[in-house]
Amino acid sequence: MSSAPLAKIVLSVDATEGALDAARYAIALARAYGAQLHAVYVVNEKMLEELLNAKIFVQEEEVDLEHDLEEDGKRYLGAVERLARDKDLVITTELLKGVVHREVVDKATQLDASLIIIGEIEEPMSRRDIYFDEGEMILRLAKCPVLTVKGEQIVRSLYEST
Repeated sequence: MSSAPLAKIVLSVDATEGALDAARYAIALARAYGAQLHAVYVVNEKMLEELLNAKIFVQEEEVDLEHDLEEDGKRYLGAVERLARDKDLVITTELLKGVVHREVVDKATQLDASLIIIGEIEEPMSRRDIYFDEGEMILRLAKCPVLTVKGEQIVRSLYEST
């Protein structure tokens, strides 16, 4: 890792409002520490495969859903870019495909990231959810610290004061 305490931050973006709060926090943190910020959105191919295997939909519908997920990813990464630009922060973004937690952890390792930032983890509905939630898996498998962002009011206030 770099000698700076927070030289590189990887932000995991998904199609939720919580991801945009995480982005606001990441932007404020990157500005405060002079860190590089790299945002990734992962099209969850594992979920698409599971839906196809469970016969929830047919192959043609999988292609349509994958396209929709890619468009969501582009839209959310664009929103994150605008948030960064509003605070005069240079950010890199990347749309990836694969298993979400693996792609995020691999990207953080590849970039030698000091920190991964994710949005709030949903309350599990069962024990099984704990082991299959992508945010939980990032927490478990990351080789660097992982920060989970929650508290919309505080985050927005911090972002606005940056």
